[in-house]
Amino acid sequence: MLYRTAGQFKTSYEADFALFPVRQDALLLGVILLFAWLIFPLTASDFAFQTLLIPVLIYSLASLGLNLLTGYAGQLSLGTAAFMGVGAYACYKITTIFPGINLLVALALAGFFPAAIGIVFGLPSLRIKGFYLAIATLAAQFFLVWLFEKWAWLYNYNTSGAIQVPNIRMFGVYVAGPQAASITQYYFVLFVVCLITWFSINITRGRIGRIWKAVRDMDIAAELVGINLMRAKLSAFAISSYVAGVSGALFVFLWRGAAEPNLFDVQLSFRILFIAIIGGLGSILGNFLGAILIVALPVVLNWIPGLFGFSIESAVLQHINTMIIGALIIFFLIVEPLGLARLWGIAREKLILWPFPH
Repeated sequence: MLYRTAGQFKTSYEADFALFPVRQDALLLGVILLFAWLIFPLTASDFAFQTLLIPVLIYSLASLGLNLLTGYAGQLSLGTAAFMGVGAYACYKITTIFPGINLLVALALAGFFPAAIGIVFGLPSLRIKGFYLAIATLAAQFFLVWLFEKWAWLYNYNTSGAIQVPNIRMFGVYVAGPQAASITQYYFVLFVVCLITWFSINITRGRIGRIWKAVRDMDIAAELVGINLMRAKLSAFAISSYVAGVSGALFVFLWRGAAEPNLFDVQLSFRILFIAIIGGLGSILGNFLGAILIVALPVVLNWIPGLFGFSIESAVLQHINTMIIGALIIFFLIVEPLGLARLWGIAREKLILWPFPH
């Protein structure tokens, strides 16, 4: 079969713990990157870029930020959207104060602001955990959204209370703003997502990732073996908030084009949480699988009625979409708590063992 491992011998510990212990995994990743970097941009329309490709990448990155905190470090959070908002507003202020700044530099700097705020709101994790910590992060959600609305300096005293993304050029090409082409925005988002995903894979497989997993599994035992709980938990909040902040800046600058404070409300936080749960907590791949399902589902629901020759009101479709997502969450929590990533893992194991039943 496609995953036959005959002849793939491991003669060192380094080979045994490689990122791709099975050669086919590297080939599969190469095919996916080929589609992402070449085939999709050459064949997709502007509609596909704006409704599927770009939002899938941005939501995947936001879910990755939450997954680093909840899936790997075990710290519950319901305020991801607020940290995305901090990153978006920080990037907006940086680009308006320094008009000629490189957008990549602005994104990198903007991530430090939600990281700092994430550390502040992560301090309660040193004393509380579980449901009580989730409520504390929910308080951060409401407070930060209120701050976006009331602090006029954040949106340059605009009478509408919204931030408008200016035209930003890099190397003579518009990458953000009304004049930017969809394919340019897609490539920019894809580059940032690939870079942060590579960083996240390395950090979760290294020393910091092992510390987070130890704290997640049993924090008391982790402290007994010498792990500094304060440093471990606050580092998880900082890195998670940084990734979420960068995704929020991409959310506004490379997709929406404008934003109001209510764009980062609690519904967005729950949507990102749904992506992480359905995709699989504690998994890098699950963020992308969950985002594909959540983003593509409304598009498929809009397409199916026309296929059978009847129409359904958009409000009804929205309710159907919500019910399907709720049913999927219940299904995965009961049947497979580790989500779509675990289902792919099971299928992969079956392919490796084929034709043997176990």
